[in-house]
Amino acid sequence: MSKPTPSTPPERPNETPSNKQDGTVEERVDTTLPDDQTVVDGVKDKPATNVSLISGDSKPRQYKVNNPSFFMQRGYQVLLVLGLIAAFFLVMVYQTLFGRIEQPQQMVTIDQGQTYYGLLPQWQNQIPLFSASVAKLYIKSQVDAPLHAGIYQLPENPTIAEALQILEQGAKAAMVKVQIIEGKTSKDLYQTLRDNDNIKKEVLTADSDNASIAQALDLASILPDAVTSSSDPIVNYNLEGWFAPDTYYYGEGTSDKKVLTDLYKRQQQALTEAWENRAPDLPYKSPYEALVMASIIEKETSVPEERELVSAVFRNRLNKNMRMQTDPTIIYGMGSRYDGNIRRRDIDEKTSYNTYQIDGLPPTPIALPSAASIEATLHPADSEALYFVATGNGGHKFTNSLAEHNQAVKDYLSVMREKKSQTPPQ
Repeated sequence: MSKPTPSTPPERPNETPSNKQDGTVEERVDTTLPDDQTVVDGVKDKPATNVSLISGDSKPRQYKVNNPSFFMQRGYQVLLVLGLIAAFFLVMVYQTLFGRIEQPQQMVTIDQGQTYYGLLPQWQNQIPLFSASVAKLYIKSQVDAPLHAGIYQLPENPTIAEALQILEQGAKAAMVKVQIIEGKTSKDLYQTLRDNDNIKKEVLTADSDNASIAQALDLASILPDAVTSSSDPIVNYNLEGWFAPDTYYYGEGTSDKKVLTDLYKRQQQALTEAWENRAPDLPYKSPYEALVMASIIEKETSVPEERELVSAVFRNRLNKNMRMQTDPTIIYGMGSRYDGNIRRRDIDEKTSYNTYQIDGLPPTPIALPSAASIEATLHPADSEALYFVATGNGGHKFTNSLAEHNQAVKDYLSVMREKKSQTPPQ
């Protein structure tokens, strides 16, 4: 029996006529899906990529969803962040309470009504990482009494803790008010301290004079030789101008020596700072001459806006070798003889201070000038004025020529006559 000829197998879907004609052998791809692969919406899922084909590993990588080390690492990170926050807070607390302000030992005046909290901006501006909130909490927990007015000596480079400890001492002592008005004289200051029963007298004794006061305060060396060697009792060892006018508070029982020394140091500091920053081309050869001029400006005007103009007038007159011709110098040179009036004979009298009769500046200041008058002396206005006279209505009229000045004097006298006529008889 002959064997039946096998029938030709059917063509596969991926075979094309061209495949068969050129005789190329093509690798066949099995597209048969495994039995367990599902079909969704009539579309067969793509087979999962075998990672081992990419990585070269013989086995697919395994990922653990619940990995304990992952959560431990997260915990360490949280603890590290919390630790850094805690460390920053501790540094901030330390800097707030024990960070130091770079400043020399100095006297600090606390005025009536000031609070501890009001002192914090100074520390906040100068100490890195200073926290006002931490400082307030510290003050609230450590300080029992309010801040008392007074003058306190702070040490060099103090911390807030050290400063608060010193300021707290003010609450334990009764405070004495010492008020020195701008334009008053050193004689007025001495009398104020003598009359205060709560100030201990060490310098201003019953028989003290200018020389003994200067020597007791160890200030004789700051005076020019012309002052210490003068035969004029008003001039001789006169410390006029060297005490800063202001309102001060001291503990009960404070000595007059301490008060005077403190006021001298404050005035010296103000004068030194102003002199170092003075305008150019001024006619003053020393800080002391500037102090003399500041005292004259203090006496000539009570209007703050006029200080620089008054300063300019006297600068211009000195530069032109003109006499200053200022009435307050007449009054100071008369001493106790002044009764409230300046007469022609007083103008014509040549005293050590009368600038109608002497050239240049008087030998000493004639009052206790404010820091503002010292600044005005060393920073005069840009003006060519050579004269000024009161207007009669407050302030002064400044003029550049004698003719203008004479007219301003006539206007002043006219205003004063009119005011006198309107004043009812007593």
